[in-house]
Amino acid sequence: MDTLSSTFVSNFLVGGAVNSLPVVAAAFLLSRFGRDILGRAVLAFFLCAAGAMYVVFAVGAGAGTGWTLVELAQVLVLGTMALLGLRRSPYWLAAGWAIHPFWGVLLHLVGPGNHFAPASYAISCITWDWVVALYIVAAYRPGGQARFRFRRSAPEAGAALPA
Repeated sequence: MDTLSSTFVSNFLVGGAVNSLPVVAAAFLLSRFGRDILGRAVLAFFLCAAGAMYVVFAVGAGAGTGWTLVELAQVLVLGTMALLGLRRSPYWLAAGWAIHPFWGVLLHLVGPGNHFAPASYAISCITWDWVVALYIVAAYRPGGQARFRFRRSAPEAGAALPA
């Protein structure tokens, strides 16, 4: 923890936010030009992948069976939230993205799992995950349809259509 300079932390906070933008853009474009479920599927896939990285870190560092099971439990919770976000309300996805950084910070940055998970990952998850969660909250209304739609204006009654 002593090696976490303000420059190190701020670089990974900015990097997390910037690196989340392609995923947000893909989800938006798929929701806008494809089907809404495709945009949600991208968000759900990356949520599960973000959680699974801690399993990779635990196994890669030889952290032991106990840690691997703890990390798998976290993936199971995030996977359930991702599935609920696909099948039901997109706010389940937003909640999954919003809580994931707490796992990284409390357990892996300042907690007992800091010996195998990189600090850079836990720090960048804060802004990456919260940018994605904020996008979901902003883009979806309770009915589950993407809110950021380009509106096509309908011609007024009696107006001639352009040739």
